[in-house]
Amino acid sequence: MKITIVGAGKVGFHIAQKLSGENQDVVLIDKDSEKIKQITEALDVQAILGSGTSPRLLRDSGIEEADMLVAATDSDEINLISCLLAKNINQYMVKVARIKNEEYLEEKNLFGQDLLGIDQLINPQAIMAETILRLMEVQGASEVIDFIGGQVKLIGITVTEDSPLTGRSLLSLKGLEDKLLIGPIIREEQVIIPHGKDTIQVDDLVYVVVRNNDLNSVFQLFGIEERGLKRVMIVGAGRTGMALATALDQSKVNVKIIEKDSERCADLAEKLERVLVINGDGTGRDLLREENIEDFDFMVAITGDQESNVLISLLAKGLGVKRTITRVSKLSYIPLVSHIGIDTVVSLRLSAVRAILQFIRRGKIISVTPLKGEHAEAIEAEALETSDIVNVPLSKIDFPKRAMVGAIVRGERIIIPNGDSVIKPKDRLILFALQQVIPKLEKLLSAKLEYF
Repeated sequence: MKITIVGAGKVGFHIAQKLSGENQDVVLIDKDSEKIKQITEALDVQAILGSGTSPRLLRDSGIEEADMLVAATDSDEINLISCLLAKNINQYMVKVARIKNEEYLEEKNLFGQDLLGIDQLINPQAIMAETILRLMEVQGASEVIDFIGGQVKLIGITVTEDSPLTGRSLLSLKGLEDKLLIGPIIREEQVIIPHGKDTIQVDDLVYVVVRNNDLNSVFQLFGIEERGLKRVMIVGAGRTGMALATALDQSKVNVKIIEKDSERCADLAEKLERVLVINGDGTGRDLLREENIEDFDFMVAITGDQESNVLISLLAKGLGVKRTITRVSKLSYIPLVSHIGIDTVVSLRLSAVRAILQFIRRGKIISVTPLKGEHAEAIEAEALETSDIVNVPLSKIDFPKRAMVGAIVRGERIIIPNGDSVIKPKDRLILFALQQVIPKLEKLLSAKLEYF
């Protein structure tokens, strides 16, 4: 695919980095000469200095032949204008805009094909807030991804030394095949697509596919005690913190939010009914002690400063909070903070990439989620009638060795597959694949050209 990205900030750069690593044809436009220089030195993409609101520049960048435009600057208005221009220059391309203004997001119908022609509005903060809420629903999980409207979940669980699964092979889990499937395993930054003889080890991050109704089976298998969510502490009242506090405001959960900016606190106190707003510095040990952090189920550190977030989470862990969720901006931090005792990391960049990838993958893709470290993906797709993956037992398909089918959803039926399972047209599939075999998997999912 040929993809034009407007905006070389953190989100734009990361999307370009991800796509160029997959040998996509990427053009990146930004009006900051220093950013263009950095892009040219770091990535194998075409970098153009200028504004994404210039029709001449867009044409010169080759947008008339592009398959997709991603407008990812820090300005909503620039992103919207870029998409409007793209619609009139190339009506067939897919247009995705990053939007921060909540008022725009409430009026999505204004940005459809009849006006601006935008295919998808992306708000990374809202996506990240949704991710945090899912983690709170499934306590003990390092990652929770919903598929099929939440009927199927992909749960990432870190294996502890006293876990009942430590040292066990996958073959020893016979009898549970109809309830769950062990998916990718992350071991020391290596992604393993497991087989029956593989053994689960301490500190493995194991991804488990499970029906929502069978969550208790997974908790028991991993020795996780299920607890009700009672108390949450949020540090940082930016867009994500506000979205999270608002979502929890009418719940039965006891929520406190700490923010340094007094004006922001006053604004929050007016908008929130049940959430207690505290004006203070979340990096202060005394403040956390005063608020009895040891009694909280979650500490969510989501300020705009990743170093502060890491410090806050470490302080909270040291004072006895049960679990932490920490926002970081540099992806290189993710493996580091995981090794120093922080439970779960969230990232705006990963949230943006997650929303965009579904438009890039071939086949009828419903959602794409990069797994930890981004070396693998979880893909939700619909099986097409003329693809090579249907009407044949899975054991007979030339399936990439570093990919697997995690679940087949047929109507109301959720199938945890084995080698004899047969995929039917219109089945919804949950798939896992390492990055290097995704092109082969895409080919399996795509409709055959001779059908047309």
